[in-house]
Amino acid sequence: MTTLTTPVTPRERVTRLAAGHITAWQRGYLADESHAVASLARLRRGAGRPAGQLPDLWALIDTGPLHHTPDGARPLSERELEHAEDALHVALTLYALHQQSRRTGMYQPDRPDSRRGLGAAVRRMMKPGEIDTPVHKRLVRAGTAADLATCAQRLRDIVVLLRQRDIELDHALLAGQLYTWQWPGGADTVRREWGRSFHAWHNSTDDAPSARADRDITARTTDTDKDAS
Repeated sequence: MTTLTTPVTPRERVTRLAAGHITAWQRGYLADESHAVASLARLRRGAGRPAGQLPDLWALIDTGPLHHTPDGARPLSERELEHAEDALHVALTLYALHQQSRRTGMYQPDRPDSRRGLGAAVRRMMKPGEIDTPVHKRLVRAGTAADLATCAQRLRDIVVLLRQRDIELDHALLAGQLYTWQWPGGADTVRREWGRSFHAWHNSTDDAPSARADRDITARTTDTDKDAS
């Protein structure tokens, strides 16, 4: 019997590549491996900035796998490669910013039983049963950005808040969404995904932000550990 396989889409390739990079960096960072700590320090400088503006990051974000065609897929066009590279840059630099000075992994895959999409992460910053209007507006503003560069800057502001409260995010999922964002009609698709993620999250004992999220977040900005610079 012949088994049919669904071709891997460009978005899926971006998501998988992002997950591979982040998983390796996170493992090394949490183990205090010097190369991972140094890599994330370099990547953080690109958070919220356009891809290509910092040549120092070109060697860190390996996009080589995008140029190889897996079985059942087709080669990516130049436009697809450009969008993929830009999406990876934004998502990976935001991860580096999110992970800074954190002792647990800020990247966690989104699953049906553990929502870690952007909308869910923003919702977790709010008290159960309440909508924090200023926080919600940040998500709305990111969703209505006119271009990827503006979206990246607004996402940076959200990630800073998530980091302060130790709330995890699926940055690989975000990379795929940012790839979609750049195509005609893609922003509408991504906004719907963020909205569904926001409304799908339900507070529970396992899913609620930890008690440390309620501490004075000002103290977090004075960390002087291995990568505070």
